[in-house]
Amino acid sequence: MRQIEKQKELNRYKWFATGLFILMAVVFVVTTYMQRSNDAHWIGLIRAFAEAGMVGALADWFAVTALFHHPLGLRIPHTNLIEKSQQKIGNNLGDFVVGNFLSPENLKPYFKNLRIASRAGQWLSQAHNQQRLIDEVSHILLDILHKAEEEKVLRFALGKAQNMLTEMQLSKPAAGAVEYLVEQQAHHKIITYLATEIGGFLRNNKSMVRERVRKESSPFLPAFADNMIADRIHKGMMGYFAEIEHNMQHPLREEIAEKLLQIGRAMEEDGYLEDDLQNIMQQLLDYEKVEPYVGEIWDNVKQGLVWELTHAESSLQSYLRRSIAEWAQKLQQDVALQAKADGWIRVQAYRQIMRNRHKFGELISNTVGDWEGRELSNKLELEVGKDLQFIRVNGTLVGGLVGLILYVIVHFVLV
Repeated sequence: MRQIEKQKELNRYKWFATGLFILMAVVFVVTTYMQRSNDAHWIGLIRAFAEAGMVGALADWFAVTALFHHPLGLRIPHTNLIEKSQQKIGNNLGDFVVGNFLSPENLKPYFKNLRIASRAGQWLSQAHNQQRLIDEVSHILLDILHKAEEEKVLRFALGKAQNMLTEMQLSKPAAGAVEYLVEQQAHHKIITYLATEIGGFLRNNKSMVRERVRKESSPFLPAFADNMIADRIHKGMMGYFAEIEHNMQHPLREEIAEKLLQIGRAMEEDGYLEDDLQNIMQQLLDYEKVEPYVGEIWDNVKQGLVWELTHAESSLQSYLRRSIAEWAQKLQQDVALQAKADGWIRVQAYRQIMRNRHKFGELISNTVGDWEGRELSNKLELEVGKDLQFIRVNGTLVGGLVGLILYVIVHFVLV
C-alpha cells in the first residue's frame, strides 16, 4: 500500500513539472503569434521567459529521466544510469555504510553509553513480559521435541553415553562404591539375605544332600550310615548359615568385608575389573537391547515435558517465573551485576560488529546486486523521484529568468 501511495505522489509531481513546461510552450506560441502584429517589449520579455523556460525544462527533464530510464525509449549513451551502474552502486553503498556508520569512531561512543542490564530488568519485572518470554522458550522447546526423531535421539544419547564411558575409568567409581558399601555396613544386608536364601534352599533339599553323600561314599558302607552322615552334614550346614544370618559379628562377615575392601583397593590402584566393567556397560547401552525400554522412557519423558511446557500452572513454568522475577530484581538493584553485565555486552557486541562489519557491506552490495536493474531504478525513483521533479520545476523557472535577463541585456543595455 505504501508503494502505491509513493507512486501516486511521484506521478502527481511529474505532471506538475510537465504541466509547467506545457504552460511555457503555450505562452511561447501565443507570444510569438502576438509579436507578428505588435512589437511591444513586454511581449518580447514574456516570450523570452517562456522560450528559456522551455529549454531549461527540457534540459532538466532529460537529466532527471536519464538517471532512471532511456529518454523517450531512445538508447542514448550515458542514459539509464542507475540500471547500468547497479553493481557499482551496490558496492559503493556498502562501502559508504561500513565506512561512515560502522567505523570504530562512530560505534565506540554509542557502546560506551549502552545500558542494557537495568532496562532488561525493568522489562522482565513485568508479569506479561515474563509470560511472553516463557511462551517463546516453550514454543522453541516444543518445536524441538515434536521434530526430534525418537530413534536418532536415542542413538545420539546412547552414543554420547558410550563415548563418555570409554573416557572414564569405571573401576575408580566402582571402588568408591564398594568402600562406601562396607563403611556404611550395607554389605551385612547382602550377606544376611544370601545366608537366609542358602539356609532355605538346604532346608528344602535335604534329599539332595543325602543323594550327594551316597554318590561320594564308599560302596561298602550301608545306606543308613550314608544317611546318618548326610543328615549330620545337612544339620551342620543349616546351623552354620543360621549363625551367619543372625550373628552380625560372625567371622565370615569380617572376612567378606576385608575381601571387598581388597577388591576396592585393587580396582582403584590397579584398574582391577576395568575391562569387565567396560564390557558390561557397553552391553547395557547397546541400542538394540535397550531400545524397547528406553523408547518407553523417552515417550513418558516427552509427554511430561509437553505438559510442563503447555500448562501455565505447571511446576516448570512456575519455576521459570520465579527465576525470571529473581533475575529481574537483581538486574534492577545490583549495581555491580549491572556493570558486569553491561560491560560484557558492550565488549561482545563491539567485537562481533567490528569482526563482521564487512559482512554488512557485502549484504548491502549483494542485495542491490541481486535486484533486477529495472527494479533498482524503480525503487530509487520512488524514493527520490518526487524531489527530482523540483529540479525540473526549478530548471523551468531559472531558465526563464536567465532568458529574461539576456533579453533585457540585448534590447536595453547593449542597444
